[in-house]
Amino acid sequence: MRDMAKGEGSEQYSNASLLDNAKSGSTDGIKLAAKREGRDRLSVCNKLCYAIGGAPYQITGCALGFFLQIYLLDVAQLDPFYASIILFVGRAWDAVTDPCVGFLISRSPWTRFGRMLPWIMISTPFAVLCYFLIWYVPPFEDGKVIWYLVFYCLFQSMQTCFHVPYSALTMFISSEQKERDSATAYRMTVEVLGTVIGTAVQGQIVGMANAPCLPVLSVADKLNINNSSPLLMASEVNITHPVISLDHTKTAYMIASAAICAIYVLCAIVLFFGVREKPDSSRPRSEPMSFFQGIRMVMGHGPYAKLVMGFLFTSLAFMLLEGNFALFCSYTLGFRNDFQNILLVIMLSATLAIPFWQWFLTRFGKKAAVYFGTTSVVPFMILVVCVKSNLVVAYIVSFAAGIGVAAAFLLPWSMLPDVVDDFKVQNPDSQGHEAIFYSFYVFFTKFASGVSLGVSTLSLDFAGYVTRGCSQPAEVDMTLKILVSAAPIALILVGLCIFYSYPITEEVRQGNRKLLQELRENETDSETESTELSNIV
Repeated sequence: MRDMAKGEGSEQYSNASLLDNAKSGSTDGIKLAAKREGRDRLSVCNKLCYAIGGAPYQITGCALGFFLQIYLLDVAQLDPFYASIILFVGRAWDAVTDPCVGFLISRSPWTRFGRMLPWIMISTPFAVLCYFLIWYVPPFEDGKVIWYLVFYCLFQSMQTCFHVPYSALTMFISSEQKERDSATAYRMTVEVLGTVIGTAVQGQIVGMANAPCLPVLSVADKLNINNSSPLLMASEVNITHPVISLDHTKTAYMIASAAICAIYVLCAIVLFFGVREKPDSSRPRSEPMSFFQGIRMVMGHGPYAKLVMGFLFTSLAFMLLEGNFALFCSYTLGFRNDFQNILLVIMLSATLAIPFWQWFLTRFGKKAAVYFGTTSVVPFMILVVCVKSNLVVAYIVSFAAGIGVAAAFLLPWSMLPDVVDDFKVQNPDSQGHEAIFYSFYVFFTKFASGVSLGVSTLSLDFAGYVTRGCSQPAEVDMTLKILVSAAPIALILVGLCIFYSYPITEEVRQGNRKLLQELRENETDSETESTELSNIV
């Protein structure tokens, strides 16, 4: 009996011990879930470091978008036809490399630094070197076109190895949609600020050493100059700034590129040491797929295809405006010495408007923000070509246009994570393809940029553009008005028609968020059960 009592007592003690262990395991599970939720939250420092990593792409992209065309035509003195080939082929090559890099990233192994960050750091020194050489005028004439084409394509390839993994990094800094949206808002603010820096550094340095223009002479004037003495010929050519030579302008472009290269390296270092890449632990990655399977997968997802096609047309509209606005201000409006300041006003206005658009899309939804934000720039596109040339009006229109530019910056990158989340909900067994989604969006954006630059430069060539001319023929002025007003407005309207059928509304987005949260909670519950079982054992 004593033994039986002892056995019962020990059994009761064992059961009580198991209950205590179970309670302890449950408490540990709750703590684990709370700790996991805390890990998914990003500090302000993390968000700032992540956002700073987006500045190099916008700084270099803004400098190239606003100034490369006028640099090739007026400083490198290339024929407009060859300049259009360089711009189009470079952008087309850049567009082709995006899905290739995205495919390679999706198959790259995980390292102790993550999967995206090594690509960013390794590509940085090569991108900086190629960017600097783009703005260097070689001392020979025969191979000048090849020089710019090669280094432009190489820079775009290295930039792709930076930007595609950086874009996909959004999905790996946190699993919480709210945290990703907040980090995206930080990123867009810094990126628009990057365009301000790019415009300010490139524009102000180059603006202090504008290339001297040459008057457009008639046939009779040319005959008179040919019959005159060399001294008279020199006096007939009216150079607005005789102290500044073309060599000074070339040096100014190189100084500006060196400053931008230093900023590029600094931002990459801040990103690498300030951001921790987290693996997507909700589900294991799918088996690697071929390149063409990846194309079919992303383009077969309806919401993604509509989002990309809609932003393809709106991006093409803003890139036409961006690529030709410097020439439009210089020649059509006659503000040759003020165009860099006008561009700076646009970018400053866009920077200030980013918080407003973040509030607007949170309050009224992202789809409403697309319609309101994109169409807000249309009246000012019309006004700038209809009102007679006036510097004050140009500044007012530029400030107002910057508000629409801010929406064009923010909304695509804010809506892409929603599409990826929608794909995860509809294809729960297919995971780990974020880089492919982001790379194809970047592909279409850069394709639009290449088309806009190539078409606009060819159009100027057909219209009779005069290199380094103080004025341009009437046909060139009309072409520039079409490129910065009529054509962008038509493309915006096409893009908005496509967005009308975009299926991810606020209700769908919130539903996807809840479903993904349930998947993560189930994963957390399974981890909690494993913890309880191990504690009991």
